[in-house]
Amino acid sequence: MRRRTQAIALSIALLLTSGGMTGTSEATDKVKRTAECQGDWLPATPTSPDIMDGRLSFLDLPAVEVGKNVNWRTDPYRNRSWSMVFHSLRWMGRLVADYENTGERSYLARATEIAQDWVKDNPLRGGGSPYAWQEHPIALRAPALVCLSRHVGGSWLTGSLAEHAKMLSNPALYEKGHNHGIDQDIALLGIGCRYNRDEWSGLAIRRLTETVRIDVDSQGALREQAPRYAIYVYDRLKVAMSNIEACGRKVPASIEERWKSLEGFISHSTQPNGFMVPIGDGGADVRPVGYEHPKKTVKVFGNGYVYGRTAWDKPESAFYSIRFGPGAKYHGHEDHLGVTYYAQGRDVLVDVGFHSYENTGYRRWTMSPEAHNVPIVAGARFRPGTSTALTGSSVGEDRQSFRLTDKAYGVPRTRSVLVNHGRDVMAVLDTVPKGSKVRTVWHLAADLSKVSSGGGRVVVKDKSGWKAALVQVAMPSCTPVTSKVVRGASDPYQGWVSPAYLKKQASPAVVSAASTGSLLTVVVPGTGEPSVSCSGGKVSVETSDGAVSLRVSGSKLS
Repeated sequence: MRRRTQAIALSIALLLTSGGMTGTSEATDKVKRTAECQGDWLPATPTSPDIMDGRLSFLDLPAVEVGKNVNWRTDPYRNRSWSMVFHSLRWMGRLVADYENTGERSYLARATEIAQDWVKDNPLRGGGSPYAWQEHPIALRAPALVCLSRHVGGSWLTGSLAEHAKMLSNPALYEKGHNHGIDQDIALLGIGCRYNRDEWSGLAIRRLTETVRIDVDSQGALREQAPRYAIYVYDRLKVAMSNIEACGRKVPASIEERWKSLEGFISHSTQPNGFMVPIGDGGADVRPVGYEHPKKTVKVFGNGYVYGRTAWDKPESAFYSIRFGPGAKYHGHEDHLGVTYYAQGRDVLVDVGFHSYENTGYRRWTMSPEAHNVPIVAGARFRPGTSTALTGSSVGEDRQSFRLTDKAYGVPRTRSVLVNHGRDVMAVLDTVPKGSKVRTVWHLAADLSKVSSGGGRVVVKDKSGWKAALVQVAMPSCTPVTSKVVRGASDPYQGWVSPAYLKKQASPAVVSAASTGSLLTVVVPGTGEPSVSCSGGKVSVETSDGAVSLRVSGSKLS
């Protein structure tokens, strides 16, 4: 009873501060455009005509007929992301924005019907859709309702916004240090500024300041372990800062500083072909645009990323990534010690990528070590969430090397990575203690097909005839290590990549036999006939452009 009394009181207060509007606005030749209803938060699909026809298309999935009387328990694809977008009501906000742009009153009338029906069918006390009052739909829906409030009033709307503000203010529901928390702060700020409730807008700014400090480190690296989310956070912080200023408040300097620092992280995470490297929950089809790149071509981010390239703004340049750092969380996968390699204008070693958030066997596999280019201790139990240390590095203009170690399998596993530029070679040395055996999985780009395998060598080519070779030998004996090439297997999953959301494509994966001691893998782009020879600790690699020399000493590669 007390909760209901408080909600009624808040609703009355909001009605008073909003001027007690009821119904829809009077017809005018020119509708005033508002900051709350205009902006890139609005979806491109469905369009207003689609919504008026009762057809909703989200996430590039086929349109769903919802009709005029919407069933808010609709869940056609059993897809949490679809339901989240459905209950965000941003698509309703599309109608209001287009009403402002065109003066088409039927758009505003339908938006009002949709929102009012949602409020009626999804009471906070329960009985509606299970997705209705989850923390992220709340955060995304509130701005759409604030937008509507610029043209429509009534206790049903102000009462719902009061309930949204109450839920957004609840510390138990707040996602601190996460992109959802940023959305929650934007939503609470919007309601607070709309109705002059300083306790709400002030709380939002204070929380946002702390969340940004946690989510974006001092180097600009996003701690959510999926670089593509850095783009989302960058865009949302831009919205937040604009809204803070529009509310007559000052943007905290620390927010702006961390926001600017994200640009460097995004740029370093982008391959020479313009697509972001698909680490963690990041699709291979994400293409950042408009971010200035720094001068450095090699960057180590302490929260778990090594990025290197030969040059900026050249699609044919080489690029690599290496993962380490804190254990997997948020949008991270079990990809520590994993590498990717792009050379001569092509993907060579790739990450399997992101498929969806659905709890399927395939999704679970994409998050596992087997779906990444990592060393695996044969017969040992994997320990999820293990952190990995970067224990050494050497950065030269044409050659870089890094050494990493952890105990993800209960015993130390050490990986040394060396990348040679010009005469393109990536060499990886994986070492485990005496009594253990190590094997590796290498995921190759989907457009590469096997030419041959045997004698410790796998040769692949693309449709143009360009070739690359992967050679594996046990060290220090330099004995060839056998491997098999798997493509499109499902029991267990192996040999797949996800080129886009809800897409998967068969792709070659090289799975080696287990080896005692150390296993050296040499990747040579541009040739199908590299020569790898050993003399003591020296390894010679013959590329199409000439010889490259490496030195192996214990677990070190230089």
